[in-house]
Amino acid sequence: MVNLDMSGENLAEVQHNVETPNKVVVGTSIPRKIPGRVDINNLMSKVREEERKQKKENVVLFGFISGVIVVTGIIASL
Repeated sequence: MVNLDMSGENLAEVQHNVETPNKVVVGTSIPRKIPGRVDINNLMSKVREEERKQKKENVVLFGFISGVIVVTGIIASL
């Protein structure tokens, strides 16, 4: 059974009801998580993790280049 009252006052309050085999009416107006939707928190955590990895790679690369320059300077001064 679907209750569709289309007056202007009750348009926002349309509620879909589903009858179960035991004739119990269950309201489905409670928002449920739809499996096809994307959770923004998961996306943001992935982006933050990628930024951390990239930052770590940049620090390692900078350290390596700095080390090469220092070693080259020491060798050149001898």
